[in-house]
Amino acid sequence: MRYDAGVMIRSRVLVPSLAALLSLTACGSTEPEPEGCERFDFPLSPQTEARHLESCSSSACGSGVDPSENPPSSGLHCGSVARCGVYAEPVSRCLYIHNLEHGHAVFLYNCPDGCPEEVAKLEAAAASVPAGANGVRRAVVAQDPQMPKRVAALLWRRSYVVDSADPEALQCLLAMQDDEAPEPGLACPGL
Repeated sequence: MRYDAGVMIRSRVLVPSLAALLSLTACGSTEPEPEGCERFDFPLSPQTEARHLESCSSSACGSGVDPSENPPSSGLHCGSVARCGVYAEPVSRCLYIHNLEHGHAVFLYNCPDGCPEEVAKLEAAAASVPAGANGVRRAVVAQDPQMPKRVAALLWRRSYVVDSADPEALQCLLAMQDDEAPEPGLACPGL
């Protein structure tokens, strides 16, 4: 009987301590922001509707965002996600917007004459993204011939669109992965 009372006392001490620990981890990542990130600005785009469309071929994909936001980092999207990995061809915006909703990083390039050095920077950034529960890195790298610049890195409602990627800027953006995503931390199917 005395042993049971001892267990009860230990439980009363353990439960509040465990609750405090869980509340701290629920507040977000304890990873510090990489040094020097204050020099980069990745403002949040306006809040948009994030519902699934009936068809992935709908012209409404990505709608609801400012038309000047190209490529879109949020908006209406199809119910499927793109498989995570490196693609040699374009990936539907309707698909990768859903990836962004899940907290995945999307890296895009538009180089009709080729830009292997820029693609290498994007692939290196994608290789640094944490893997999901299934072991697949939560990132997509693909072409996007509709972009006005050569490279882009996207998170939900955040974008970095430039002609030449700064690897440090890519890492600073990735420090915010999952921060604004409506469904953060979800695993991604692999190629």
